[in-house]
Amino acid sequence: MGMNQSIAASTARYAITMQGKIRIISGRWRGRKLTVADAPGLRPTGDRARETLFNWLGPRVIGARCLDLFSGSGALGLEAVSRGAASAVLVERSASVMATLRKQVSDWPDINKVQFVQADVLAWLDSATGSFDLVFIDPPFEQALQQVVLERLLSRGLLAEDGQLYLESPRQQDELDLAALALPIERLRSKNQGQIRMDLLARTAAV
Repeated sequence: MGMNQSIAASTARYAITMQGKIRIISGRWRGRKLTVADAPGLRPTGDRARETLFNWLGPRVIGARCLDLFSGSGALGLEAVSRGAASAVLVERSASVMATLRKQVSDWPDINKVQFVQADVLAWLDSATGSFDLVFIDPPFEQALQQVVLERLLSRGLLAEDGQLYLESPRQQDELDLAALALPIERLRSKNQGQIRMDLLARTAAV
């Protein structure tokens, strides 16, 4: 089995385990559940990985302007707002996935802090404006978009000067060589958990 086939197979196995419901772990919306839509490539970040990520971020989440790309179930952006982020923009290509998410959270308190954008992520990045303190990048693994999204995000100046970003990728995929990419970012934390690799990156200089 080739590398791409191996990644696809393990991604399929992981996706199957993540179908059903996920929950917000902490904060104002703690315990609220989200139904995971049955859609190709949808692979929400599980409880353990989210707990690890938000432990890494700590108080940085409070008051942060967040961007959740390939938001899918909305687990990352919603978890951030639940824990005190000032706002979150959730960008998801699938109209049906986005509609399912919006319907589920329509009556949550302070949901007006969340902006829902149904759009192709790369196209949206080409015209996006603003500055974000925390960015979550978790594309469908089979599309291998981590590098191109990272480059597009930084070239557009969307990451704040002291911003951080979370990158999720398949464990079998080669780790991004940040030095070779010549981008103004550094790796702060990294961990393999189950079938995924978790990376927390930080901006080091102006683009």
